[in-house]
Amino acid sequence: MQTKETWEELQIKNDFLFAKVMRDKKICMTLLETLLQTKVKDIVYLEEQKVLDIEKDAKSVRLDVYIEDGDRVFDLEMQTTDNKNLPERSRYYQGMIDLNTIEKGESYKKLKESYVMFICTFDPFCRGKAQYTFENLCLEDTNLKLNDGTKKIFFNTSNYSNAQNEDIREFLKYVNGEESNHLFVKQLEYKVTQVKACEEWRLEYMTLRMREEEIWEEAREEGLRAGREEGREKGREEGRKEGRKKGREEGRKEGRKEGREEGIRGTVSVLKDLGIPSQTILIKIQEEYNLTPEISRRYLQI
Repeated sequence: MQTKETWEELQIKNDFLFAKVMRDKKICMTLLETLLQTKVKDIVYLEEQKVLDIEKDAKSVRLDVYIEDGDRVFDLEMQTTDNKNLPERSRYYQGMIDLNTIEKGESYKKLKESYVMFICTFDPFCRGKAQYTFENLCLEDTNLKLNDGTKKIFFNTSNYSNAQNEDIREFLKYVNGEESNHLFVKQLEYKVTQVKACEEWRLEYMTLRMREEEIWEEAREEGLRAGREEGREKGREEGRKEGRKKGREEGRKEGRKEGREEGIRGTVSVLKDLGIPSQTILIKIQEEYNLTPEISRRYLQI
């Protein structure tokens, strides 16, 4: 969730707003049919922000929009932060969805077709395409498909003009923040207005936003305390070893540096344990500690 946005400023690319809009069954089905260019018979259930947590020690997954249509499962994700880990995330999501669709001991034949779809506000593969679709193929014969029932599709709104299909192009254009007179886009705009008029959802969004800010402040303070203590200890230790003013000063500097790093790691660890999304943590530590995106990703190990 983009925590700095007010309720009034939210656009369809915000994952919270996107999930609420997709609660409209007709709109969700139309979007699926648009993006997949195929008919959807019916949505047997529609659940937004679904958490998949197969085992207590396993990494849980929060899916933006999780949909089943007969023998098919769809995961729709709105992605505004380029964490450079989408291929790995799509693989993990697909695995967790498979584990969620069959019971222990059941036949693999009961696995449903699964589609993991990311709607990105950036080009995830830097090839200038509006859409990237992946299936498992034989390297020795690319005409041979594995037919394991899985697809991973990444849409790129920043290059929406390269979409061959007009319906997809106009939707991506809208997500990119530009106006469109397309009929479905107008339906989406109207639904966004309806969602924003809902006081219950506005309060829910504000509550979540405030809670994330509180969690961040608590984690930040804990991380800073750990960092200060580590820095003081490192500084004292180095200073004692050198026994000179220069040595003490260098020790303090080194201690402060290492202490700051420990503080950042401590903050990241606390936020991860609390289940805060990686993209939110990434943005927060970049702002708070003045880090580059590359260095921030190293702390998150993504």
